[in-house]
Amino acid sequence: MKIHASGEDYLEAVLVLKKQKGYVRSVDLARHMGFSKPSISHAVKTLKHGGFLTMSDDGQLDLTDAGLEVADRIYERHRLLSAGLVKLGVDPVQAEQDACRIEHVISDESFEKLKPILHEHGKAR
Repeated sequence: MKIHASGEDYLEAVLVLKKQKGYVRSVDLARHMGFSKPSISHAVKTLKHGGFLTMSDDGQLDLTDAGLEVADRIYERHRLLSAGLVKLGVDPVQAEQDACRIEHVISDESFEKLKPILHEHGKAR
């Protein structure tokens, strides 16, 4: 199943929340992303159907191996791109917003070429 940028954002958010809190529920995702519960419910259903997420009986969301692979890839891109833009003098809020857009459209080849440069100028937060 092809995953869209919005799906990648949801998976990245699940990963981030899991790192922060140790668990993730749909309500946590809604709060974190600023979306309505029905929007989150629809996205979770789609991602579950696509094999990227599971939901336990008590409502906790977990990434499948496929979901974790996507989330890790997007999260790495986000962190490195955001940190690199800040190092270049971009306002941190703007750098976060730009990194969130760039992370979805940059090719694997281009990102792999940029990674050493981004690492060279300082580690991501």
